[in-house]
Amino acid sequence: MNPQNGYDIEDLSVGMSAEIAKTITDADLVLFAGVSTDVNAVHMDEDFAKTTMFGGRIAHGMLSASLISAVLGNRLPGPGTIYMSQSLRFRAPVRPGETVHAKVTVKEVITEKSRVVVDTVCTVGDKVVIDGEATLMATSRQKREAAGK
Repeated sequence: MNPQNGYDIEDLSVGMSAEIAKTITDADLVLFAGVSTDVNAVHMDEDFAKTTMFGGRIAHGMLSASLISAVLGNRLPGPGTIYMSQSLRFRAPVRPGETVHAKVTVKEVITEKSRVVVDTVCTVGDKVVIDGEATLMATSRQKREAAGK
């Protein structure tokens, strides 16, 4: 573990996983719209959203995807992790009131480069709503010790 209680690259192995869950609220949609400036009516206006293929408001896809970042930065690998890339496939909408489970699973560890590749998935119940893959830079105990820190 690093000084911030995150996993160093030397601690990681294929198959390790971590998960968080969050119920998406109306307040989350308003706050995310404010931060992102994405005020698309399908997220904000129930009357309009009822006229769409979704039949009602849906959460911003990136709001749900941001839960993946929370797992990576807070749990696995955790504090000190740097996001390098992320692919996302949006499979199904998330509606206000639904609980999103974001899970990451270590797929590959590249110790010499302090890189880790993880599979990422968000589900609502048994339904996959987002899946993809991320590449990260993890902290390194060996590099920290070599630098005398």
